[in-house]
Amino acid sequence: MATLLRPVVRRLRGLRGLPGLLQLAAEMPLRARSDGAGAGAGPLYLHHIPTSPLQKALLAAGSAAMALYDPYRHDMVAVLGETTGHRTLKVLRDRMRRDPEGAQILQERPRISTSTLDLGKLQSLPEGSLGREYLRFLDVNRVSPDTRAPTRFVDDEELAYVIQRYREVHDMLHTLLGMPTNILGEIVVKWFEAVQTGLPMCILGALFGPIQLSAQSLQVLVLELIPWAVQNGRRAPCVLNLYYERRWEQSLRALREELGITAPPVHIQGLA
Repeated sequence: MATLLRPVVRRLRGLRGLPGLLQLAAEMPLRARSDGAGAGAGPLYLHHIPTSPLQKALLAAGSAAMALYDPYRHDMVAVLGETTGHRTLKVLRDRMRRDPEGAQILQERPRISTSTLDLGKLQSLPEGSLGREYLRFLDVNRVSPDTRAPTRFVDDEELAYVIQRYREVHDMLHTLLGMPTNILGEIVVKWFEAVQTGLPMCILGALFGPIQLSAQSLQVLVLELIPWAVQNGRRAPCVLNLYYERRWEQSLRALREELGITAPPVHIQGLA
């Protein structure tokens, strides 16, 4: 343990305040690899970095601090999810195994990226279809499915796919819920995800994300949007069990009805 902690302690001594600690958290993934973590156990999948329980705890603490300090550090949010969600990922995996559509996803391992999406086909789909509305969401909010970080710190190949799938359908949930990518929209989606998945990272984001909101937005969130997101999260079946790629032609309205997802109580595009 002393050998493992020595480089970390040496760096901590040279830090000055919070910015230095956050920088250390950002560098921890590379340090874990260079320090020979998980000796005797090679990578289980592409991008995998084997880490010990202590290293995972250090990564979780550092990434949590960084994510709270800067919610747009998606790499730190990803590390937090991987280092704190092992038990929850097992529960989600088992829920997928018990569902026919979810089991098929686990077996076939579809991925969502610009290299796997037929953007021309999505563009040609009818107005109101899931595929067309998902593409519209990407265009309007200027986001790309390629920005999702690869899984690195989950020491189980199947669970690594589960959390990767969760990340890659995140924008699909924005589309289903009708939420933009501003801070308020992201917090609402995090509340829905927290109820749906139970992932610690989602719960933390839902609880601490609102500290950045204006008084007006906070009031709308607490009085209207959180109750709506929680109700929809509880009512909808597990959203990881949806093979979205085979539902592109389904109307978004019909899919929402199938899942029991209702329209947002307020329009939040102009709120932040």
